[in-house]
Amino acid sequence: MKFTSTKSTFGAAAVTAALLISFIVPTAQANSYSLPEAPTNVTSMMGRDGVVVKWTPSIGTLPEITGYVVSAGAGSCPIYVHGGKRSIITMPVVVGQPAGTPVVQAVNAYGFSKPAASKGTHSAANLAKVASTNNQAVQILQLSDFHGAVEAGTSAFGAPGLAANWDADRAANKATIAISSGDNFGAAPPISTEFEELPSIETLNLAKLDVSVFGNHEHDRNLTHLNKMIGASDFQWVVSNYSAGSLDALKSGTKAAKSFTVIDRGGVKIGVVGSNTPETIEQIFPGNLDYQDAAGVKKTITIEAGVTGINASIAEAKAAGAEIVVVLIHQGWLENADGTSKGPLNTMASQIKGAAAIYGGHSHQTFASVIPGNTRISPVALGQVRNAGVEYTRTQICMKSKKVVGQSVEHVLKTAVATINTGVVSTVTTQDVAAAAMVKKYKDLITPRLDVKIGKVSDQFPIDGTPRVQRSGENPMGNYIADLMRAKYKTEFAITNGGGIRDSFPAKNYLPLDTTLVRTGTAGLDVTLGDALTVYPFGNQIATTVVTGENLWKALENGVGGSYPSDGRFPQISGFKFSFDASKAVGSRIVEVTKLDGTPIAKDSKEYTLATPDFMVYGGDGYSKVFTPTKAKVQGALLDIFVEALKADMTAGKVTKTPVADGRIKKVG
Repeated sequence: MKFTSTKSTFGAAAVTAALLISFIVPTAQANSYSLPEAPTNVTSMMGRDGVVVKWTPSIGTLPEITGYVVSAGAGSCPIYVHGGKRSIITMPVVVGQPAGTPVVQAVNAYGFSKPAASKGTHSAANLAKVASTNNQAVQILQLSDFHGAVEAGTSAFGAPGLAANWDADRAANKATIAISSGDNFGAAPPISTEFEELPSIETLNLAKLDVSVFGNHEHDRNLTHLNKMIGASDFQWVVSNYSAGSLDALKSGTKAAKSFTVIDRGGVKIGVVGSNTPETIEQIFPGNLDYQDAAGVKKTITIEAGVTGINASIAEAKAAGAEIVVVLIHQGWLENADGTSKGPLNTMASQIKGAAAIYGGHSHQTFASVIPGNTRISPVALGQVRNAGVEYTRTQICMKSKKVVGQSVEHVLKTAVATINTGVVSTVTTQDVAAAAMVKKYKDLITPRLDVKIGKVSDQFPIDGTPRVQRSGENPMGNYIADLMRAKYKTEFAITNGGGIRDSFPAKNYLPLDTTLVRTGTAGLDVTLGDALTVYPFGNQIATTVVTGENLWKALENGVGGSYPSDGRFPQISGFKFSFDASKAVGSRIVEVTKLDGTPIAKDSKEYTLATPDFMVYGGDGYSKVFTPTKAKVQGALLDIFVEALKADMTAGKVTKTPVADGRIKKVG
């Protein structure tokens, strides 16, 4: 895997403070790709109408360079230079722009090059001499798939860090809004789930979030719960692709979801439009989208695929006065391959009309690029972040005489890791006092129950990777839980969804207060009930049922289809083996299915007993009409099976050995 990193130079004190508690990270990541090489020989000087920046173009790369972004960090007014040959531009300057060093980045379909900095920094006083009121800059702070990461961890900002960082960022530009691409709560650690997800909403309120779209996990509970969350939110919820009339059911008191909103911030009117994934219906329990209309008639929210609703809402936002519009899509980038960036985010972005920036989510990956446009059509910035509050995007959008002329996108992390070290060796752990007090309040309430030791493991059960291994292939934790399910209920097979595994174990997003617990070292790691609830937060029950050979093949095809390699439906299994070829068309990727002894499992009517989460029996994650719900019997909770096994080892004086992959799932081709 290739990593790149960026670090910008800012002159303003407030922005410097933000940088000290943040790191800038790669703008694109994938299993294999070629980002552009950075330009060289960057110079800059004050001109009559702005800062004149020159550079030597990057050497050739594939995919070809589509342009260059010239910026000077937060509060600046970046400009996009079309094509890979041009190497001089005048960067606009806004009134009140902080001091900064111009940087140049090459852009292609895969993302941004490393930044190449000019040799000179320009003071705020000199910039003020060429600033123009015709130039306006908007700053967008965006996160996605926060999933209740309220507590600060090694990587996660947590509520105190996020609120403090965003306050520092806002100091660089009054025209700043903060937005989320959905999944703010749900699939969350117990500090959120055990309090009906209210701590997640309180975190976003304290961070001064302005707008969020719904993600699929906002519907993990029924609409009564979602409306409670809407009522608790100080920010606006938007969604443009829900069925007609359904927004009337998404409200609490005077607060209600809208198809768009317009925010007047720092003298700029910014429209925000949102769209949720149509896969939501497959990923939640039946009934969670049901509501009664004003006449008392039962109805169900349907979620439109495509961009029709988005484009209509963009037009409405502009008619309502929006000078620029940004779009939030709870669908994501998947991979860079064959010269193109692939995923629902990229496909939809190419069809959206009139947006200045489009932000994705759902696939839990880091990505950014620019759709170049042309002399008539403005460029469009694309951005996406990983989940669990470990990063956010910071975008500068520049308008000259009301027309968008450029955008820069940075990914901001709390801490650096060795593979993407920016050279900064330490951070200032500034925290928001009110947010820290909020976290402590909930932590004090939950700790006595959850800091209970349930076992000891030999090492951390991993789930990391890009994409996450439990969503793209065989995973040791998947093997472990599927084996437990099959053994507990004495079935021939077991299948569970990789997306149900939400953290490593011990959990990175659960921080016990009990300092006597062993959490590092080689002699075994203590695990708690809080860890278990963080890994498996959904409360799913296990059901036993039957599956035919034919339907088993169908189920596996579903598991390796969807938005592979980042979809939560990927099957973790026990009692059999299968191989698949992801290069083939969806629906024909399964190559072979056998029993453990190698006996083929045919696509026929022979029935096998099966243990699987009840959520999947009833069609969750796309497993529709394959697991015979009429013959299903709900047994015990998945969490109980997990905890019982760990406790049994502990009672016997054993350290639970971290499992390893054994080849039961193979990717071929």
